[in-house]
Amino acid sequence: MAKENGYRVTLLSFVIKASVSALKEHWELNSSVHPDGDKLIKKNFYNIGFAADTPNGLVVPVIKDADRKGLVEISKDLMELSGKARKGELKGGDMSGATFTISSLGGIGGTSFTPIVNAPEVAILGLTRSKMAPVWNGSEFVPRLMQPLSLSYDHRAVDGALAARFCVTLKTLLGDMRKLMW
Repeated sequence: MAKENGYRVTLLSFVIKASVSALKEHWELNSSVHPDGDKLIKKNFYNIGFAADTPNGLVVPVIKDADRKGLVEISKDLMELSGKARKGELKGGDMSGATFTISSLGGIGGTSFTPIVNAPEVAILGLTRSKMAPVWNGSEFVPRLMQPLSLSYDHRAVDGALAARFCVTLKTLLGDMRKLMW
């Protein structure tokens, strides 16, 4: 049904939805550092940037108000903005205002990388290609879709323990998609 309506629900759609939920729990990753460098500016909105590879280089379109959108709306925004990016039709407003960015190399491949934080944001999530892998469940190995990820962050706003808690929250949300369907 989605394909017939001009969009696809991809893993990135789920990661965006899960990231918003994790950012609500760990607000520091959805903040910026005040210009005086002494305090954080808490963002009460969730504009998620995503890196898009185009013939003219990398651009970062932004899904505005991702916290107010369901998977279908996020998927439609992804497809629309990705299409505009490939055609070179993005406007400044399409690429501004992100509070958190996701860089996905899944379409290219690779096993890991270190994404660079887009200031004034304080964190960026990196994804590589997902794959099925055997996972021990306590009594046997079962196939699970595994999504390698990396998180880069500005240490003025986020320390290692907070980053780890964010990643655990994200893993928990992605491990049970029902938690994203509210």
